[in-house]
Amino acid sequence: MKRLILLGLVSLPHLLRAQAAHPNVLISVQNSPNETSIAINPKNTQQLIAGANLNNQYSSLDGGRTWTWRTLTSPYSVWGDPVVVADTTGAFYYFHLSNPGATSYSFPFIDRLLVQRTAAAAQPFSYRSYFALNPPKQQDKEWVAVDRKTNALYATWTEFDNYGSLSSRDSTRILFSKSLDQAQTWSPPQRISFYGGDAVDEDETVEGAVPTVGPNGEIYTAWAGPRGIVFNRSLDLGQTWLPKERTIVSQPGGWDYAVPGISRANGLPVTVCDVSPGPHRGTIYVNWTDQRNGPSDTDVWLTRSTDGGQTWSAPTRVNNDAPGRHQFFTWMTVDQKTGYLWFVFYDRRNYTDTRTDVYAARSTDGGQTFQNFRISQSPFVPNEDTFFGDYSNITAHDNVVRPVWTRLDNTQLSVWTALIDVTVLASKGPGALPELTLQTYPNPAAHTLHLALDLPTAALTHVELRTPTGQLLRTALHQNLPAGHQQLTVPVRDLPTGVYLLEVKIGATTLHRRVTVIH
Repeated sequence: MKRLILLGLVSLPHLLRAQAAHPNVLISVQNSPNETSIAINPKNTQQLIAGANLNNQYSSLDGGRTWTWRTLTSPYSVWGDPVVVADTTGAFYYFHLSNPGATSYSFPFIDRLLVQRTAAAAQPFSYRSYFALNPPKQQDKEWVAVDRKTNALYATWTEFDNYGSLSSRDSTRILFSKSLDQAQTWSPPQRISFYGGDAVDEDETVEGAVPTVGPNGEIYTAWAGPRGIVFNRSLDLGQTWLPKERTIVSQPGGWDYAVPGISRANGLPVTVCDVSPGPHRGTIYVNWTDQRNGPSDTDVWLTRSTDGGQTWSAPTRVNNDAPGRHQFFTWMTVDQKTGYLWFVFYDRRNYTDTRTDVYAARSTDGGQTFQNFRISQSPFVPNEDTFFGDYSNITAHDNVVRPVWTRLDNTQLSVWTALIDVTVLASKGPGALPELTLQTYPNPAAHTLHLALDLPTAALTHVELRTPTGQLLRTALHQNLPAGHQQLTVPVRDLPTGVYLLEVKIGATTLHRRVTVIH
């Protein structure tokens, strides 16, 4: 088998910034990580903490450039669904499930929700408390919001009578609890869904409640289930809620759907509220994915409310590509300094197979228009026999934006972030042409070297493969290419083991990559 190793990149000085617009950082490959969460310290944006299934914890003290990996332990086990949040004191909280006595991915008895805390990003987490223990019922898919005025913690989740049960006697409901003392104690769980769902963990199950806090301490959340995406709110710090949740948007095809190459996929919603001093303060946003345009076309959607959830806008499509491709596992956050919305999602707009990129999107006008841009440096090809997790995540504060995602190269899992450069985006409006970038993949490659070019303008493009001394081996392309994304290939099957130079001339610009082919 031939193996391709990317050894370096050389470009003209004026292209260095374009090539490093949003550098990717490998966080970890240890311990089969997937299903990621990330939070930033609003007091010091150099400090970040991330988590991944089942018990992985990562910390960075330099803005996400380097990371330290630890495994979490607790008296009751650490069993996934990581949720990491930070309060305004600089403390971080890591919420997760518990499955006492489990040693592998056995059928879960997820009996309670746990929280660990660290007062500073440089310190390890320690067990803090648990809540929602209600045997024999099971607790799953929690998420947590922080009230930025009081540092109160608000949690919402799904309670199962019997996880995975097909019995009509078993159901699910959405519960709420809060802590006013930095997660030391919790209020008794309170049911906030009038309508329940089944316990199968599919479309008819009520699931995906993500809470958020409004400018005056309002608590908002939305979730998915048999009635579509529904919404509830509390205007008195969680004491009382609407008697019945309100459907805010349909979800054709349901929240549980198939994406080729992914073990399971979902369109569960994410809810955020703008509490920034910006012009959209108080607006509530709900973000999700669905297949309303057919099973071969998954899209990212957004709806918004400017009146506390009384009325909602028609769904707006966040991804701006042509129809017929998959965008899935979206997450959204709002930068509470600027009021800008940031999204991260997996994206196959550039391919007709299961190759998968990671894209981000930004809205600076309250969710009316969106600027899409790719943040992964190369695509990956997942394997549906390897569990991929149920979500990714993104955090932002004062224009420091850090997504986190799982990459699955066949069966190899890894966790990544990107150092998003907002200055690169500032000069580009929604729908702007891409910056000049060159990607080569896969790694390893057995037969063919693939090139992915993003051209900001149409250009004469010349692709050659040479020896390290400059001797021409073959010309792969010499033609005018239109602006946008282009896919090219260079055969390497017949090359002997050794180092080679790939030369790409784009107009007056020349890029080089050194590659090595190993038999």
